[in-house]
Amino acid sequence: MSAQGLGCMGMSEFYGPGDEAESIATIELALDLGVTLLDTADMYGPFTNEQLVGRAIAGRRDEVVLATKFGNQRATDGTRLGVNGRPEYVRSACDASLQRLGVDHIDLYYQHRVDPDTPIEETVGAMAELVAAGKVRHLGLSEAAPDTIRRAHAVHPITAVQTEWSLWTRDPETNGVLATVRELGIGFVAYSPLGRGFLSGAITSPADLPDDDFRRHNPRFQGANFTRNLRLVDQVREIAAYKGVEPSQLALAWVLAQGDDVVPIPGTKRRSYLRLNVAADDIALSDDELRRIGQVLPPGAAAGDRYPDMTPLHR
Repeated sequence: MSAQGLGCMGMSEFYGPGDEAESIATIELALDLGVTLLDTADMYGPFTNEQLVGRAIAGRRDEVVLATKFGNQRATDGTRLGVNGRPEYVRSACDASLQRLGVDHIDLYYQHRVDPDTPIEETVGAMAELVAAGKVRHLGLSEAAPDTIRRAHAVHPITAVQTEWSLWTRDPETNGVLATVRELGIGFVAYSPLGRGFLSGAITSPADLPDDDFRRHNPRFQGANFTRNLRLVDQVREIAAYKGVEPSQLALAWVLAQGDDVVPIPGTKRRSYLRLNVAADDIALSDDELRRIGQVLPPGAAAGDRYPDMTPLHR
């Protein structure tokens, strides 16, 4: 797998209007640059992001490590129907994703969120059936708690756990998730490694966000939290300037420096940002630089919760 992957969510929803032609060109460039891991989910769009990714990789399937997710159930009109991990839903969701993606197998299939009403053993048991049927190659979990990860891994090997991790979201280091996956030999996929774009330094006011951007409802992008977090980004910008790199590249380099078992998946829908992100692979941070960055942004430094509703996380 490549050192970093490409998060495709924002190409279809959540971060303002999309541009399908530019998005497909971005995915094609990612493959040209050696970025092999593409991350999508059925609920993005909803459903349209998988179709977009499928069109982009048509004819290049063998170059791709294709990851998608199920579990955050939505209606066609976007209505959220809750978290669903029931075995019958796992099977139907996988078949629907395969059809939208236009492929015969999914390389990495995640449970997007843990269903509190369905034992994880039942959900992963159904996912294991998909592996046996050849529809899925490897299994993953997203935003799962340490005990859930252990129980899932006992049913079928879990290849990857995906959780938000960045300079302003240090939770995996303190809640036991990182220690658990390393003990079990599970890879860690870090989503939102740029703090939903905040760590790029390009967002200086909530007014910079499109009206339909979900970050406007994110606690870290609101009121006093925004002001406090902006001061943190200013310090990241200073360190980046001293090193001669962009703030976003410094943030990515920090995640990449956390270990070979960690793969960040920065999301972008533009080729220009993709090139900046990929260049971070070649940025080496010294122990002194890592120490200084850690002092500026220690665990818990960011103001505000990651989501308006944190209840579906870390079950």
